[in-house]
Amino acid sequence: MPPSMRVVHHDIRQRLEQKEECLSPHATKSRLSRGRQRKEQPCSMRTEFQRDRDRIIHCKSFRRLMHKTQVFIAPAGDHYRTRLTHTVEVSQIARTIARALNLNEDLTEAIALGHDLGHTPFGHMGEEVLNELHPRGFRHNEQSLRVVERLENDGRGLNLTWEVKDGILNHSKPREGILSKQRVTASTLEGQICSIADAIAYINHDVDDAIRGGIISAEDLPRKARDVLGDSHRQRINTLVADVIDASWAATGEGGGKPSIGMSQEVQDSANALRDFLFRKVYQCETIRREDDKVRRLIRMLYEYYLQYPNELPEKYLQNLPDGGKVQALQDIIVDYISGMTDRYAMDSFQALYPASPE
Repeated sequence: MPPSMRVVHHDIRQRLEQKEECLSPHATKSRLSRGRQRKEQPCSMRTEFQRDRDRIIHCKSFRRLMHKTQVFIAPAGDHYRTRLTHTVEVSQIARTIARALNLNEDLTEAIALGHDLGHTPFGHMGEEVLNELHPRGFRHNEQSLRVVERLENDGRGLNLTWEVKDGILNHSKPREGILSKQRVTASTLEGQICSIADAIAYINHDVDDAIRGGIISAEDLPRKARDVLGDSHRQRINTLVADVIDASWAATGEGGGKPSIGMSQEVQDSANALRDFLFRKVYQCETIRREDDKVRRLIRMLYEYYLQYPNELPEKYLQNLPDGGKVQALQDIIVDYISGMTDRYAMDSFQALYPASPE
């Protein structure tokens, strides 16, 4: 029998599931998962959520995050965040909170690692353009779900558990604020942790990258936010994480109260002030908007080209096109293709199709 086919006889998964019984009564237990769309034999060495985490890490969409913009498009320095490093930072923050609250760290990690799998090249500007172009709109959280359900693994998807998919779908936040009443929340506390960890990560690393890029200085940050959260990257993250843990302590099952994931009002207001500052002074600054204009043109021209010449799409995408090439199906496929591109692949594709056109 090949080594890969050997069966482990140490009840490892059952031992791990038994350890989960020591978690908070509000934690999501892997043995009680609502399951997968397609039934599978349990793994002998991993819980269901650990298995999902590994599937996400090993999928192609996860690797492509390495070459997708977070905020700064094709930066000259080596230390700017990418979509992959953002994902790793979200995972680290989310795991710290989940561990402190005695919730399921494995589920939290799986959701965090998968939350941006469907993100476009060129950061949120890429998402904004596809949302304008696609008749049914485009939201990266919905595309992330589509990636794990339908696009990965040659169209078979990753067959993740319901809880991980729910967290991926429901991690996004509206423009109004981190804990806005308009937001849709995940069904599990672990999924709610990932949503708030996403905000903590991007607010702080976007400030750090903007300072590195010379767009702002540390002294430009709102005084109120600095007074409450701290003057350094390290202090701000520590303050925010500690506050989430303190405000969410009922999730541990200790001391009663309704379990929820949140922040104190003072820290939430300060975090939103910092977030609003980023939208005004960084995301809308001339340097980034100048690159945004190029991105808009590039993605629009790619979309329009493939809509006119669908046979130029890769064969694996054309296989999903019904006979007769219905327009709606074609639009979906084009969006799947463009949103899956890395920044460099999108730019190379554009230059190949329009060799005489500047980026």
